Amino acid sequence: MRFHHYALEVNNVEESVAFYKKYLGLQEESRMFFMGEKIVFLTLGEFRLELISGQQQYDKTTHICFEVGDLDEVISRFDDRRKIEGPYKLKNGWQTVFYEGPDQEIIEFLQVEPTS
Repeated sequence: MRFHHYALEVNNVEESVAFYKKYLGLQEESRMFFMGEKIVFLTLGEFRLELISGQQQYDKTTHICFEVGDLDEVISRFDDRRKIEGPYKLKNGWQTVFYEGPDQEIIEFLQVEPTS
């Protein structure tokens, strides 16, 4: 498992993209729409920031994401009562699931490569 990205929910994704590009030097990696949300990934070296704009379902406005090699194995470790949403398969082939930590923090687990 390794760190994949940190996410922020924003009011205006284009304004936020411009801000992080101008002031922090981040570069746009990709864009997607998922469940009514506009999502933009920005990178700077190994750091990845996800900006989300759209339907905000939760009080928490941030989450941390870990990239894993086998999402099914990770899911098998968790109690379903901690699951917030997912698993989902995104159009780009990524698979993801969200869980709640002990202090209601949101933790995403993401598999970017199919399992062998």
